[in-house]
Amino acid sequence: MRAVSKALIAVGLSSGLAAPAIANTVTITVTDLRSQEGVVRACMTQVEKIFPRCIRDPQSHRTVVQAGENVTIRFDGVEPGKYAIALLHDENENGKADRALGMMPKEGYGFSRDAKVRMGPPKWDDSVFEHGTAPQNLTIRMRYFL
Repeated sequence: MRAVSKALIAVGLSSGLAAPAIANTVTITVTDLRSQEGVVRACMTQVEKIFPRCIRDPQSHRTVVQAGENVTIRFDGVEPGKYAIALLHDENENGKADRALGMMPKEGYGFSRDAKVRMGPPKWDDSVFEHGTAPQNLTIRMRYFL
């Protein structure tokens, strides 16, 4: 597919047509992890109605990285558009967001644009950001209730 994209760009440039947008990289620096235990699960989606549960989006960008003193997450091949990111510090590596009393998160979380959590996850509009064709660097602070 990348060869096709490069070929399309070459054809567009030589024929005087505008070149299609080139997918690029979003790099996330995660700060304020309370421990180096477990993993950080990251998900980036363009689908507002399922955010922050973007695992339901088969087109989402997802990854799991080891928690540590310095955590960097990189999504390659990101097409231009509007996205929102949700992070989970899964300290016990059980693959889910553990909750106390069925509602308060026991593990860390973070969202693009450092969106605040109030009585539930942030709204799409508080988390959404525009990604263009240039590499983009974001910082997301991990937060903890308990």
